[in-house]
Amino acid sequence: MPASPAKTARWLIAQHAERRPFRAFPPGTAPADLAGAYAAQDAFVDLKARECGSPVGWKIALSNPVMQRLVGLDAPIAGRLLTRQVVGGPARTRVSAYGRLLIEFEIAVELGADLPLPEGTCSREQAGAAVAAVRPAFELADDRHADYAALGPHALQMVADNAWNEGAVLGQRRDDWRALDLAALAGQVWCDGTPMGSGHGRDLMGHPLDALAWLAMCAAARGQPLRQGDVAILGSLVTSKFPESGQVWRYELDGFEPLTLSIDP
Repeated sequence: MPASPAKTARWLIAQHAERRPFRAFPPGTAPADLAGAYAAQDAFVDLKARECGSPVGWKIALSNPVMQRLVGLDAPIAGRLLTRQVVGGPARTRVSAYGRLLIEFEIAVELGADLPLPEGTCSREQAGAAVAAVRPAFELADDRHADYAALGPHALQMVADNAWNEGAVLGQRRDDWRALDLAALAGQVWCDGTPMGSGHGRDLMGHPLDALAWLAMCAAARGQPLRQGDVAILGSLVTSKFPESGQVWRYELDGFEPLTLSIDP
């Protein structure tokens, strides 16, 4: 019998609090399906919000089909951002605050209007009409030393665990974003001056606004439509990186000031 969302959430909260490495759900703790995993995510977010503040936005994980297949899913997944974990850059974080810190390099949007989607669908144009501003962003996440090659049977745990999100660092805000070609935007990443990868806006489900439209539909289907003031990070232009103490990471998205993240012990 599948566990209640509350039971699953309490188990995950304890795993994080005790810095336990990723492991399979124990008997009686696993959700039965994707809907159950999202219900557990809601319960997990409610518990986490007591320390980290109320939800302030959303994230997309697994926007790349290759990563979806690796973990045994056939679509991206969504998670929530919490108020006290979203900060402006430049910023610092500590590797000791996570089981295993990973960072990603994203395009973020701020919504200037609700996206309630009474018909249940959202186009690129509808999504774009709701965007007030665009920003570069780091995502901070914690995979707790998950073995990616063996993650397939445990993909629902990633969903329930809020898609591993631990926050975001937001860069320069541009409300004139319509002057930019979002699909063509190039992002480049350096660690201590060494190039670490690059990508383009089109890597986010074909177009960043297509990724936002998918997120809007996912959120609406969960009864939590995107709202004015929400922040959404839309996926990484560069593969996830595992930073180490003493490093400084720099992310440059075309048309924006560089964004830096310093890593402390």
